[in-house]
Amino acid sequence: MAQEARCVWQARASLGEGPLWSPRQDAVYFVDIRGSRILRHGLSDGSQAGWELDDAACWLVESAYGDGFVAGLRSRRVVRLRLEPGQAAAVGEEIARIEPDRPGNRLNDGKADRDGRLWIGSMDDAEEAPAGSFYRIDADGTVTKVDDGYTVANGPAPAPDGRTIYHTDSAARTVYAFDIGTDGSLSGKRVHIRFGEADGYPDGMTCDAEGGLWIAHWDGARVSRFRPDGTLDRAIALPVSRVTSCVFAGPDLDRLFITTAAHGRQDEPLAGSLFECDPGVRGLPPCRFGTSSR
Repeated sequence: MAQEARCVWQARASLGEGPLWSPRQDAVYFVDIRGSRILRHGLSDGSQAGWELDDAACWLVESAYGDGFVAGLRSRRVVRLRLEPGQAAAVGEEIARIEPDRPGNRLNDGKADRDGRLWIGSMDDAEEAPAGSFYRIDADGTVTKVDDGYTVANGPAPAPDGRTIYHTDSAARTVYAFDIGTDGSLSGKRVHIRFGEADGYPDGMTCDAEGGLWIAHWDGARVSRFRPDGTLDRAIALPVSRVTSCVFAGPDLDRLFITTAAHGRQDEPLAGSLFECDPGVRGLPPCRFGTSSR
């Protein structure tokens, strides 16, 4: 059974997002978009580290080549990134530049899939207009727009079978499902889950090994697990309202780490903290950009 979430780091992230489990680093990384920081929590030793960036990272995945990362920056650039403890973050090669004609947009949330591709969203930084889109970036850097019309694009989550991907427009309180073709094309867009006002807004999300979809509730103070048919299975309450994303971590992928936001919640002492709970199911192995894990 899932247990109550416990705080493991009072990081006070203004907008904690995009948690990533790195098996080779034995750590959970996450970004603070508004704080222009990348944060690292070591699992075995509880160590904490952070890096400041001039151009905030909106998401982070590991690279299949070397020991670095690939990051999506606020400026809509996708770049290689090195993070060494005690050293400044080193921004390297630019892989892609998204929407150079939309300066009011920024990137928001991204994940790699088992074929080594990136799935990323863009959004109106003012969160007012449906100016954002959904993109696929192939291992060679080719960028393809696969959907558009998002106000706050969030949480791409590939399903365990590799044939379905979930993507959210938080402002519309809607999680969509798509079919993935062998060439990475998307079809069959459909409403998978629609949140009501009492649920807050669907934010970041991830799939477990059984096909359950774990969704963070922004302004909803919880993380919920939905069955593959979209029905609610269970929820884990948190002592903060702005819950942003979650990731399975640990050697057995049986620990769930949850990011939160302190922005606009000065009255919540634990807002912006990193939390952990025991989800009762195992997650999927993290994927890297640039190679297939098939």
